[in-house]
Amino acid sequence: MDRLPRWADVALVPLVSLLLAGIIAALVLMAIGQSPTEAFNVMVDGALGSAYGWGYTLYYTTSFIFTGLAVTVAFHAGLFNIGGEGQAQLGALGVALVCLSLDWPHWTLALAAATMGAAVFGAAWAAIPAYLQAKRGSHIVITTIMFNYIAAALLVYLLVDVLRPAGQMDPASARFPVGAKLPSLNEIPLINLIFQKAVPANVTLFIALAMAVVVWAILWRTRLGYQIRAFGKSEPAARYAGINPVFIIMIAMLISGGLAGMMSINNVMGEAERLLQNSSEGAGFIGIAVALMGRNHPIGVVLAALLFGFLYQGGAELGLWTSIPIEMRIVVQGLVILFTGALDMMVRMLLTRAFGLFRSQKLGAA
Repeated sequence: MDRLPRWADVALVPLVSLLLAGIIAALVLMAIGQSPTEAFNVMVDGALGSAYGWGYTLYYTTSFIFTGLAVTVAFHAGLFNIGGEGQAQLGALGVALVCLSLDWPHWTLALAAATMGAAVFGAAWAAIPAYLQAKRGSHIVITTIMFNYIAAALLVYLLVDVLRPAGQMDPASARFPVGAKLPSLNEIPLINLIFQKAVPANVTLFIALAMAVVVWAILWRTRLGYQIRAFGKSEPAARYAGINPVFIIMIAMLISGGLAGMMSINNVMGEAERLLQNSSEGAGFIGIAVALMGRNHPIGVVLAALLFGFLYQGGAELGLWTSIPIEMRIVVQGLVILFTGALDMMVRMLLTRAFGLFRSQKLGAA
């Protein structure tokens, strides 16, 4: 049976899927009377054509790296964690409680404490569905979806009735102390030579990249990572080998929830500087697409997160400078998800046949 080369499976399949999504998106634009070339040029120029555009693209990328890694860790354990949105919102609550608890003398101390708070709150929120799966057999997909809505309702209650300062109308917490303000890329020495204007991208980007390295090391360089991957490949075989399924489900979801919670450092502490109602900004759901397109590998997740960061910023530019509806960004994202997820097998099968024909012609010529 013909099989794709490793490089084709890792790189060519996602690229072909992305190309097909782009072709369909271009046809949709033409169907509504818009120019695909103009749309592409505006997106590229707005997201990548200036340091200012890159600042916003990297800001979105940072959030998507965290949530993409969260989905990746759970996926390798055979778990489909769709609860990144709720885990990120609870992580945001952890960040807010930590930042508001003290008058922080320096942002480095506040960042370290807020990172721990975000990870702990996100992991705690993921632990409940994990326990229900491990002990009661409740499907992780159903429970994590339900917990997204519970997290949203809980956050609204806390913002309206508990954390909102007296006399303030909008449902949001008080602003964080000055000592908890994270430096943006334009405020970091040397990097500010590139980013000379104020941008939302901040030091959290480097934490996200570090977490990608940590996840790679855990999954492929530790005994725990081997157990997680073995359990995800075959639960009966893992049980036979003495791997405790309850432990693996719990630890994988705790790591996954912690990563999703850490996403909130970027937008709650780094950009908004207070806790808002929509603190996750949809990044929990985008993380699913990022993990799928990144082939559930940290390097692929970083690259896919950059792509979706480009789509987010480029889509916003479409809404500002053209008559193309900003919702086209959602259409393009949906097409990317469709081809990299649901139609992944179709693309793989077509490429396998193409490689098979190439090999046959090469052997015939020989």
